[in-house]
Amino acid sequence: MNDDVRNIVLGLVASGISAAAGWFVRTQLWRRQLRRKRAFFGLSAGSECLLVVNQDPTATGWGVARHDAFALLEISALIKECGAHADIVVHDAARQGIGVRTEFCVGGPVSNRRTEAHLRSLLPGVGVNTAHEGPDEGAFTVGGETYRMDRGTAEYALLARLAGPGGSRPVFLVSGQRSVTNQAAIRYLAQHHTRLARHHGLDGTFCLLLKVVNSDAYGPDMVELVADVTAAATAR
Repeated sequence: MNDDVRNIVLGLVASGISAAAGWFVRTQLWRRQLRRKRAFFGLSAGSECLLVVNQDPTATGWGVARHDAFALLEISALIKECGAHADIVVHDAARQGIGVRTEFCVGGPVSNRRTEAHLRSLLPGVGVNTAHEGPDEGAFTVGGETYRMDRGTAEYALLARLAGPGGSRPVFLVSGQRSVTNQAAIRYLAQHHTRLARHHGLDGTFCLLLKVVNSDAYGPDMVELVADVTAAATAR
């Protein structure tokens, strides 16, 4: 074998080893990220979670607002990525304790009775104005501050990861002032769960106040973190 052929063979072998090593490192990194993601969401492979669906208060009969339906689809994608399965339940039919299964609860207390119960039990420091009209419609009060909705321009949502007494599985609560803010909060969770897990811990409890900017133009895509209101929201 002449030197040229030997160099080609050695080059191919080195390339193969390098590609295999790169594949191995990427696979291990992906598996580690998946393990952390499953731990944060409380979703082991093959497990079941509870997806609590709210009701559009403006609909005649039973229905889900368009952006809430989109939010549910984005949650379903998260669940599928973890290799888990969702048990979809209407808000007024959910009869399960906290921590039995991971729960995703979408919608404010007007459209979701389960949210109303979670706010009362787990976030007693949060006040929500449930009036259907007026300047304080849907306003949040937390930590002595009131956050009013400017429809289509500046709207707010609460995003929380909660756990009940002795509960082993988390509750992810999304309570927005409008359905578009519910979708915005879910999208924020999907995009930032790695940073949230790093900051709060894989089993941490938090409550974040998010601001959705100019939803009339940008939909659920422009989201700002206003504050971490965990201490005030959980204070009795």
